[in-house]
Amino acid sequence: MLKAVTLKEIERIFEVIEPMGISREAIVIPLRPESPGRVTIRKDGKLEIVVEQNADFDEWIKILEGLIRDAMEPGQKG
Repeated sequence: MLKAVTLKEIERIFEVIEPMGISREAIVIPLRPESPGRVTIRKDGKLEIVVEQNADFDEWIKILEGLIRDAMEPGQKG
């Protein structure tokens, strides 16, 4: 169980978003993981990535790109 999102996890998230063409300034990563984790578009247009607390981070990061793509689909609510 992840208790806090550290620089190590944030750097891994950057490794996912940068090849997607998403700027680091365009995302918000809360330092407190939650269950369920989620990816949403905030009202200010930024992508909020809340890390899953109860999953293995290495397994969760593998599905992050899909979660981001799902959140960015037209018609999704933020």
